[in-house]
Order: sequence, then structure tokens, then C-alpha cells
Amino acid sequence: MGRGGHDTLFRRWHAKQRMRMERSTRTQLALARTLYVPALVARYIIAQRDKYLPQSTPLRPAQRAAMSGFFSAQVLEAARVIVLEGTRLRNPPFHRTLKRLGFRGLRDMSQISAITFDHVVVSHQQFTDALLFHELVHLEQYRQLGIRRFSELYVHGFLVGGGYEGIPLEVSAYELGGRFQANPKEQFSVAEEVTRWLKEGKY
Repeated sequence: MGRGGHDTLFRRWHAKQRMRMERSTRTQLALARTLYVPALVARYIIAQRDKYLPQSTPLRPAQRAAMSGFFSAQVLEAARVIVLEGTRLRNPPFHRTLKRLGFRGLRDMSQISAITFDHVVVSHQQFTDALLFHELVHLEQYRQLGIRRFSELYVHGFLVGGGYEGIPLEVSAYELGGRFQANPKEQFSVAEEVTRWLKEGKY
């Protein structure tokens, strides 16, 4: 075989090796995204829940009345809320890590309206019924999924959906919240809706 033939074989071999390395890198990145990141998110949720729980309060009677008929007594009793004054949530330490892993469109925690950490709802503004309803949907999702599974599905939804708006856990909360706002007197079971989404594999 002439030198030109050897050069061609070498280039093909080199190209195949490079493709294998690229596939390996993509695989490692996928594993980091699906395994490592959810664990970080779960630990963050637990830490924030424990941080704000002592300062939080149960739902007021008026809030419970507005949410009654949509959420179980278990959820309404477990829920704790807090409105931050003079301070705002900070981005978690792993934000930088996520950006290095290729995550785009991460939300600035200081700019969100509210967020639910397990059963503790932390808000930057006074609760409207609509805002509280949305966050209590997440509380029901936590109740049925647990923190670790919720974190896994949230991260997976972020990656597959292309950002916050495509996360099925959020899509569900917005859809149910829309039904509530359209007619607050037409009651339905949020627990049953969350269970249905789970059974149908929508999360």
C-alpha cells in the first residue's frame, strides 16, 4: 500500500477515535446532567426549606378558605409561607457549575415571584390567591413525588423542554392555576390531577 493509502487509513482511524471521544464526552455530560445535578438541586431544596421553616407561618384562615376544595386538608395544614422583607433569595452556589455543564436560561432567584421548597413557600411579594395556588400545586407535587424525584423530573424537564417554560411540573402548575383563576368557585382536586399526570407519564 502506498503512502497515500496509509495517510487515508490514518485519517479515518483518527476521525473515528475523535468521534468516540466526542460521544464519550456527551455521555459523561448527560450523566452529569441527569445524575449529579438532581442531587445538587435536592440538597439545595432541603437546605432552603430548613433555613426558612423557623420563620414561616401556617396559612391564614382566609387563605385556607380560598384554597379549600382544591387541596387536601393535609396539604393546607402542612403548608408554611413566608414573605421576604429587606432581603431576596440568592442564586444557589451550583449555578456556576450548571452553566459550565451547558445549562442555559437559568432563572435569577432574586427576580422570581415565589418558590416552594418542599412544604415551605418563600415569596418576594405578598401572596395573591393565584400565586399561592400555583405554589401549592408544587407542594402537592412534592408530596406525591418526594424531594429527590421532584428534583430529577424538574432537571429532566428543564433539559428536554429547553428551559423553565417547558418543564412539565411548571406547565401543570400553570394549567391548573389557569383553571382556578378562570373560575375560583368551580372546585377540582389538585391531588387527582397530579396523580393523573404521573400515571400518564406527563412529568
